[in-house]
Amino acid sequence: MLKQGEPAPDFTLPASNGETVSLSDYQGQKNVVLYFYPKDNTPGCTAESCDFRDREHDFSELDTVILGVSMDDLDSHKKFIDKYNLPFLLLADMEAEAAEKYGVYKEKNVFGKKKLGIERSTFIIDKEGKLAKEYRKVKVDGHVEEALEWVRDHLAS
Repeated sequence: MLKQGEPAPDFTLPASNGETVSLSDYQGQKNVVLYFYPKDNTPGCTAESCDFRDREHDFSELDTVILGVSMDDLDSHKKFIDKYNLPFLLLADMEAEAAEKYGVYKEKNVFGKKKLGIERSTFIIDKEGKLAKEYRKVKVDGHVEEALEWVRDHLAS
């Protein structure tokens, strides 16, 4: 179980900019909003990603970067970014390595069939690399605004 105030699990994944990104790359420099979502180009994931896109500047002003993570490959991520003009990195967690570390790779019931997948969740990690806040089983409506307010209230310098 993850505990707030403890170091957030590190990972290294391929990113939409063609590089590999580790959570620890941001330690000592930026807060991180790490959001796990089920699938590129699906209604809820598109709405959530566009909400983050629309508030990206506000997060940036609070020394906070946004990283989106799903099990989609980089080609899928590139199309998703291009279609919706997403200004932040998407990470390809095709083996659910990061999702398992954060406890968001779960059995889900999709149209009556049970399958493993990512449960929509967001984690806010402070500049020291510690888990500051977690949101599990996220409902898209109002979520990005709630996360932004939390960062503003608790991590703004």
